[in-house]
Amino acid sequence: MALLEINDLMVLYGEIEALRGVSLKVDAGQVVTLLGSNGAGKSTTLRAISGLAKPRAGEILFDGRSIMGLGPEAIVRLGISHVPEGRRVFPGLTVKENIMLGASNRRVGKAALSREADAMFDLFPDIRPFADKLGWTLSGGQLQMVAVARGLMAKPRLLLLDEPSLGLAPVIVQAVFRIIAEIRRDTTVLLVEQNARMGLSVADYGYVLETGRLALGGKPDELWGNEAIRAAYLGGHTKAV
Repeated sequence: MALLEINDLMVLYGEIEALRGVSLKVDAGQVVTLLGSNGAGKSTTLRAISGLAKPRAGEILFDGRSIMGLGPEAIVRLGISHVPEGRRVFPGLTVKENIMLGASNRRVGKAALSREADAMFDLFPDIRPFADKLGWTLSGGQLQMVAVARGLMAKPRLLLLDEPSLGLAPVIVQAVFRIIAEIRRDTTVLLVEQNARMGLSVADYGYVLETGRLALGGKPDELWGNEAIRAAYLGGHTKAV
């Protein structure tokens, strides 16, 4: 059984169809990547899963249970953590305080919470020296690592990552994706990414969205072998199938 299954999902923004008839699945232990250009519906898909966008129609199943109509807090408690685009780190809190906020869905004592946050620095050693620094002092890459660490503090069964490489220097992108490859050992990941090469480098399966609908899906080598996909990410456009 798929950990996450989406069937015929439709999301409207006013009269605009942000998603129309999208169906996909994510099996436990997988990294699945959603690819597509700006406006394709990638972020809307994650927002619908996490309860931030309300679908007009369709079905979202998590571990066989419908989560349609549930609020974000209830969905987090079920084991879904969403790291949105833009990092959204609190500038007036320290790095460690920001990370600890990720466990707000869990009942954890302060001492245990502090230990768990400290353990995150083993996974994200680049931000360990900044544990007691305020959020506003960090670079974009460091902020992204804090945001992912905060998402992991929820102990999610499914981590939704939205554009983790956006605006980062190539060397930092490599570091972020090394971390994604590491966390997949314990956490299923649904990754939204415009950088097709990086997104597929860590994926077991990929889907391509175009103007709100699913264009195609396949294993990474199958997608790279598809001329339409290669054209889409080398200056052309994906033809719908």
